[in-house]
Amino acid sequence: MTMNNKREQVSMKFVTLVSMVSALGGLLFGFDTAVVSGAIGFMEQRFDLNKIEVGWAVSSLIIGCIIGAAMSGLLSDKFGRKRVLITAAILFIISSIGSAIPETFSGFIIARIIGGIGIGITSTLCPLYNAEIAPAKYRGRLVALNQLAIVTGIFLTYFVNLWISGSGDEAWGIASAWRYMFGVGAIPGVLFLALLFFVPESPRWLIKQGRPADALPILLRIHGEELAKKEVVDIKQSFEQESGSIRQLFSPGLRIALIVGVGLAVLQQITGINAVMYYAPEIFKATGAGTNASLVQTILVGFINFLFTIVALWLIDKVGRKALLLVGSASMAICLLVIGVAFQTGNTAGPLVLIFILIYVASFAISLGPVVWVIMSEIFPNRIRGKATAIAAMTLWAADYVVSQSFPPLLSSAGPATTFWLYGSMALLTFFFTWRIVPETKGKSLEEIESLWSSKEENTTSAVPKLDAL
Repeated sequence: MTMNNKREQVSMKFVTLVSMVSALGGLLFGFDTAVVSGAIGFMEQRFDLNKIEVGWAVSSLIIGCIIGAAMSGLLSDKFGRKRVLITAAILFIISSIGSAIPETFSGFIIARIIGGIGIGITSTLCPLYNAEIAPAKYRGRLVALNQLAIVTGIFLTYFVNLWISGSGDEAWGIASAWRYMFGVGAIPGVLFLALLFFVPESPRWLIKQGRPADALPILLRIHGEELAKKEVVDIKQSFEQESGSIRQLFSPGLRIALIVGVGLAVLQQITGINAVMYYAPEIFKATGAGTNASLVQTILVGFINFLFTIVALWLIDKVGRKALLLVGSASMAICLLVIGVAFQTGNTAGPLVLIFILIYVASFAISLGPVVWVIMSEIFPNRIRGKATAIAAMTLWAADYVVSQSFPPLLSSAGPATTFWLYGSMALLTFFFTWRIVPETKGKSLEEIESLWSSKEENTTSAVPKLDAL
């Protein structure tokens, strides 16, 4: 083994460990979004909730996420990625304990919104931090670790909820089980908080603050001496070329980056994935499955999501972001078309709907699930990255809220066939959006991606008509 290979192995161990700590924020994300599914039935009886209040118990977290994502850019640009992530971990711990002990429904809602703010921050900053610290060659899989942590959190939470709910009778469940479900979230929250003190600050943020001497030792551990010094020079030059204002995002070249980031954020949600994940038991009941069978099928959905996210980590730096988005969105569109036809024709008694929902989830897990977060974290220039990524993440959470709130009335008014066809048309739109606008960023440094937008700005006459035509 050559000296260069040994150095690369050492640096990859360091970067991977740091990225895994950051990705723990994704585990909290997955836990907090999934835990309410096991608790809501007990809470409905404990607090005598009506249907609107049940919806508010679920969606209040997302309101917090929108707030947290909106705040994350300004806060992380001012105080640093690491400090703001530490604050998010503290908010999550407070929320977990606060959600477990309230005697009133209002107290529970306040605790959930606090947790949502923490999740909104981590959903933005964890992939962003990993993108800023990772070598270009491995950036895709290291950022996608965050998505793997999310689906792992969701999958594990299904079993935690099942174990807790089975630990007593129904009366115990109404009085206590839901409290334990939320309270157990403090454990990964404390672990995340403790480990954050051992990770370095983002070297790009340090250089932005005029502290290249503090950034260099971190970059040396990542790249080695020669590449680290070049990286410092490239990063400093990128900051000298940028104003760092939000207005910069609307310049001709960067306008395309903004459209890509916000467009993919919205499309990730309006292709229906969270409608399927949040309401999977109800969908399977609509096919004729009993309650127990629908819960087992829901766990199978979670397993497929987990398994194919691992596949995505292997593929994303090999075949590229754009190729995965094209294949995944096309497959999702076909699956949603078939599922809609099955409901339209009444052919739902067999395994057809389950099979195509699993293929749909697998297609999402190798494409829109991890790839959107990767692209959002890497396409924006250094000086504006925190604010711009926050805008895209806030848009994503807003779209999630709209989809999760609209799915039940859409299902009852338009019917399952039309609902799935609508989501399928959005998956088809994703395919063409990716094909026409989204660039391939595989293997490029963040500064090289930034220069891509600069070249588009210089060539405005060819770039703008193409966008206007869409």
